[in-house]
Order: sequence, then C-alpha cells, then structure tokens
Amino acid sequence: MARPKIILLWQPARRRKIMRPSHAIVCALLAAGLGAHAAAAAESWPTRPLTMVVPFAAGGGTDVMGRIVGRRLSELLGQQVIIENVGGAGGMVGSARVAKAAPDGYTFVLGSRADAINQTLYKTPLYNLATDLAPVVLIADQPTVLVARKDLPVDNLQQFITYAKKSQVIMQYGSAGAGSTGHVDCALLNAAMGVNIAHVPYRGGGPAMQDLIAGRIDYFCTLSGTVASQIEGKLVKPIANLSRERSPMLPALATAQEQGLDFDASTWFGFFVPQHTPAAVIQKLHDATVEAMDTPSVQERLKEVGAMTVAPERRSPAYLQQFVASEIEKNAAPLRAAGISMD
Repeated sequence: MARPKIILLWQPARRRKIMRPSHAIVCALLAAGLGAHAAAAAESWPTRPLTMVVPFAAGGGTDVMGRIVGRRLSELLGQQVIIENVGGAGGMVGSARVAKAAPDGYTFVLGSRADAINQTLYKTPLYNLATDLAPVVLIADQPTVLVARKDLPVDNLQQFITYAKKSQVIMQYGSAGAGSTGHVDCALLNAAMGVNIAHVPYRGGGPAMQDLIAGRIDYFCTLSGTVASQIEGKLVKPIANLSRERSPMLPALATAQEQGLDFDASTWFGFFVPQHTPAAVIQKLHDATVEAMDTPSVQERLKEVGAMTVAPERRSPAYLQQFVASEIEKNAAPLRAAGISMD
C-alpha cells in the first residue's frame, strides 16, 4: 500500500541575504567624510587665536622680529597671534614643541639657521627638520657681526687674526649659551682663523654683552640688530660683518670676505608648521605672511632691528624646503671638521 503524501501547509520564509558594504567601501566613505571636514576647516581657518612659538628668550633679536611680524599677522588673519617664548638647547626645545603639535596651523614656529645647525650639532636632535616640520615661508635675513672689547688692540679682521694667534692661550669669547648660533659662529670662525680659544657660555646674550662691555671676555658673535647701539656708543669695537652682504644698519662695517677671510655666518628666519598640516592652511599662512612682509611699516621696523626682508622669489614653501636642505648640508661639514658637538 502506498504511503500517503505529507503536504506542508506552512513553510519557513527564506532568509533575506543582507548586503554588507565591504571594508574598502567603508574606508572610502570615511575618508571622503574626513576629507570634506578637513576642507571645510581649512576654508574657514583661522577661527581662533594662533600661537607663534619663538624658540628663544623674550627680548632677544628673534623675539623682537616675531612680535613685529606677529602684530601685522593678527590684523590680516583677524585672529590674535600669541607669542610664546620656549627657549632651550639653541632653539631646539621650542621647534620640537611645534613639531609635536596638532597639524592644524594654529601653532607655528619662527625657525632660523639654528634649526639647520641643530640637525648636526646634536647627535640625537629632538626633531627632524626635514620630516617633522613643513616649511611655510622664508621671511628675513640678518647679518652676524664680530665685536670685541673696546680696548682690544686691533682695528680690523686681519689684525684680529694676528692678535688671536699670538694670544689664544689667554683669550676668551662669550655666547648666549652652549649650542647657540653665536657659539657656533664664533667656533667656526676660530676654526677658519686657525686658533683654539676658550668659550664662556652665558644664560642669554644680554649677560654676555655686559661682560664684553666690562672687558671680562674678548669677543662675541651676535646679530647686527642686538649690538648696533653698543657699537654706536663705542662700548664695544666692531671687527667684521660675518655675512656675505653688508648690513644696512652698519653699512661702514666691512664683511669678512672683504677683509680677506672666506667666511659666511648670515642668519635667516622663516615660519614652519607641523608636518601634515593641510596645504590650504599653509597657503593661507604663507599669503598672509607675504602681505605682512610687504607692509611698509613692517619693513621699516625690521630694518630698525637689522633684518632684511627676502626677495619674492625666495618666499615659496618649495624654496624654503630646498633652502633648508642646503643649509643643513652647508653647516654639517664645518661643524664636524671643527669637532663641535653638544652630545
């Protein structure tokens, strides 16, 4: 007998296949959203005050320059530019602070030749200038000058070299501190002259200058803007402009090259932001800085402190990037040859 057929009056519904977006699609959507947010943020930047880190003490030449430019930037950007002095290790501490800051353009550093020097001067620098900081704009140059105590029996660089070779055992030179640009400049100058003279580091350029005026040290390498008044008052004796061009503040002071020594210790200044800062933000800060530097009142104030604004063809971020690389290479060889190191 045949078995009866079993007819199911109810059957379970088939499960619907849920289509889940792939990981790649999720990442793409997320990236697009973040990109749109970043673009919007860059478009409205800046919406709050900015911090310019000056990696040296308040009152010095770099600080004065930062305040002159920062004042005009505040007007152009519509937000206050706050100056924060973060000194230490020849400017390295302040620059390292910016290298580790959020890459949003709200924190930037007034960098200088000291940043290029530090990459070789320290065996383990706190930051990599080429990879941790993004260039914005080169803003100014300032000559470095060699000044001596007023009673040193010399009147020019050749006489100074002759005297130094005869008296190097008893001579001393001062600086704003071990590893400072002035320390490095004088040490490299000594190497170029073929002398070995004792270094006396101070806690800042002010105390060093006071001791030079008092005759406790023999010479000092410093920016033209910080020593012009002492030269005019005949408190110290100018020996040579160590830069390739004469200073508009001290036009009568001949360069080292003009006096027969192939030597260049000019100092440059520029703005840098943390790496990965949006390109649109960098461009906005760059454009505002260029406009600030082209302001006649800013140019006049910078001239008063010995600084010279740079030519338009030297202002692009790309130029500053190449220039920094060349400066690191330029300073590395003489620093190593002179055996100058901080660790």
